[in-house]
Amino acid sequence: MSLKAYQQAVKVTEDNRGTEFRLFADVTRALMEAGPLPRSDRRVISAIDWNRQMWSTLALDCANGDNKLAQGLRAQIVSLSIWVAKYSSRVMRENAPVDPLIDINRTIMQGLAQRQTAQAPAAAR
Repeated sequence: MSLKAYQQAVKVTEDNRGTEFRLFADVTRALMEAGPLPRSDRRVISAIDWNRQMWSTLALDCANGDNKLAQGLRAQIVSLSIWVAKYSSRVMRENAPVDPLIDINRTIMQGLAQRQTAQAPAAAR
């Protein structure tokens, strides 16, 4: 199977939570790789920006009235997005550690994984 065919199959079979989990995993991996590098390294700048963009997109989606998440959860995601934006600036300007950004993403990934397991049909478990 070619890579393109595999990627298309993943798109068709992967649910929204799976897609979100994979995005968080990719961004978090980039942050982990960037962590020990000098802040001026383009990989650090790219990873921090990618993470900030992801969280900004999540906040925009949560601000949409059509979003199906509970109001409280949507507010928490927006708050986390604001914190991520502010802390990301500290990482770049003050050389703050990247670890708190990684920890937040991992926590979200754990929640996504638990919800996927809970929603899986009994026959699939």
